[in-house]
Amino acid sequence: MNDATIGRNYAETLLVLARRNGDAAQEEWGTLIEELGGAMREDRKLKTFLESPKISAGQKIDVLGKALGKKVPRPFLKFLEILVGKRRQMLIPSIATEYRALIDASEDRVHANVTVAREPAAAEREALTNQLSRLYGKRVVPHITLNPAILGGVIVKVGDTVMDGSVRRRLATLKSRMLASASR
Repeated sequence: MNDATIGRNYAETLLVLARRNGDAAQEEWGTLIEELGGAMREDRKLKTFLESPKISAGQKIDVLGKALGKKVPRPFLKFLEILVGKRRQMLIPSIATEYRALIDASEDRVHANVTVAREPAAAEREALTNQLSRLYGKRVVPHITLNPAILGGVIVKVGDTVMDGSVRRRLATLKSRMLASASR
């Protein structure tokens, strides 16, 4: 089994545990596992500590318990202890990604990377979100980035699908049509 499959299995287990702890827990636990996964990607010391075969699972569990004990629900901490005990702690970033995907699927929501030339007003952002939600038939969560180089319009990426409605692309298309017409 590859890491993504194993990560998905653990993410499914974490989601079941979260749902047992109430409706609000699934989002809260998603945030917790994402923060821990992000910390592992960004903090070299944490990653080295968790990877090190010289440090026993018991020592790692003790440190995690001291660091997170009062900040996270007990079942969440127990889940982390089991991961460490089974030497699967390096899958936490993968588990976080899979967990978010499971929540998104259960909530019928997708994430869209939206590139715009200037910061949209609240009404424009809402209109864009509503239009994308109608288009995809799901609740769309836009992640907006600014890129003045597109000149205007919008570029939307959902999964592998890219919709480029930028002024820059339209001008490039117009230019290529004009050059094609002139060469005939």
